[in-house]
Amino acid sequence: MKCEICPHHCDIQEGKTGICHAWTMQDGALTSLNYGKVTSLALDPIEKKPLAQFYPGSRILSLGSFGCNLNCPWCQNDSISRGEAESVFLSPEEIVQKAKELVPAGNIGIAFTYNEPMICPGFIEDTAKLAHREGLKNVLVTNGMITAKAHERFLPFIDAYNIDLKTAYAPSYRSIGGDLDAVVNTIRRASNIAHVEVTTLIVPGFNDTEEEMRTIAQIISSIDPAIVLHVTRFFPAGRMKHVPPTDVKKIYHFAEAAREYLTSVYTGNC
Repeated sequence: MKCEICPHHCDIQEGKTGICHAWTMQDGALTSLNYGKVTSLALDPIEKKPLAQFYPGSRILSLGSFGCNLNCPWCQNDSISRGEAESVFLSPEEIVQKAKELVPAGNIGIAFTYNEPMICPGFIEDTAKLAHREGLKNVLVTNGMITAKAHERFLPFIDAYNIDLKTAYAPSYRSIGGDLDAVVNTIRRASNIAHVEVTTLIVPGFNDTEEEMRTIAQIISSIDPAIVLHVTRFFPAGRMKHVPPTDVKKIYHFAEAAREYLTSVYTGNC
């Protein structure tokens, strides 16, 4: 049975999982393995998402599950991205109640983050709807790999996004299991209805040329030059612990280049 959530369109067999490790087929029906299964929960500064221009100075209840539909060798959350991980079950009602309790501590809502949240659109939809009813904001930190049909399930309920744009080149995206057009289309759809910021992690040997940085900035500018871009420094992680951090001077230089096309460009991890 083919899964229609992301561009992989995995043909999932009985008892097996798709690329994301979060969907299986049981008794002939596609079944989510990570709905409500929370591996990480924290009250984070909004700037950590990173969101620079969405309620700056506030905090947000951030949660993640397990699974991801990309295979980035530099993943900082490798332990929860490659398959099922230790978790606790929290219903949408329980999460929203916890978020409300944290409002006096500066909480503005809920951020779906850490692993790839959009591989479980039903959980986002159910939780985000309840959060809006309670006057809470919803934030999504994502790699952007989702079909338009699946995205539409929760599109009206998300107030802000940070979306990774990992590379400007389709072959490079394919090398990590991604689809450039799908990610760009997600940025376009989201920016029509919500606040959007984009992050590009500058990874040595993958996307660390000025030419590519300029192309990334041009892609974003073609959607809306007011979209915020975060140019972020790589640190050793995942299967790339042997690779030195990106030269910090390169990050600042790339940010200056991107500012020729975009209104707001920030540097991260510097």
